[in-house]
Amino acid sequence: MKLLVLNGPNLNFLGIREKGIYGNQDYAYLVNLLNEHAQKGGHELEVFQSNCEGALIDKIQEAYHSGVEGIVINPGAFTHYSYAIRDALASIQVPIVEVHISNVHKREEFRHVSVTAPVCTGQVVGLGLRGYLLAMDYLTGTV
Repeated sequence: MKLLVLNGPNLNFLGIREKGIYGNQDYAYLVNLLNEHAQKGGHELEVFQSNCEGALIDKIQEAYHSGVEGIVINPGAFTHYSYAIRDALASIQVPIVEVHISNVHKREEFRHVSVTAPVCTGQVVGLGLRGYLLAMDYLTGTV
């Protein structure tokens, strides 16, 4: 299966920013974890991170043309206000799982609302980096 993992703003600062919330592992660790998991399952994986809304939208639209069969997305702060990312996700017909490392429902009130979740197949929150693996397993049918 061909999968795409998208990470939004500041996720490249894993292991640097707010370690009590996001953990000590850095972004390279996450990418390696995802690639190893995909390889074990025999899946093709692309991982992409950007701090720019337009770059994420471009990658979502590219996924439509490149035959991506499932998307895992952590939109970061764009979760709460990017109707442009929401519309891009809604425009493609593949299963999409939204992931958040922290439990957004235990945090600031503005984090409780996701404008992107309604166009996703499901959402995983609060399970740390393992949430990405669970989302991938769901998409590939291994859970």
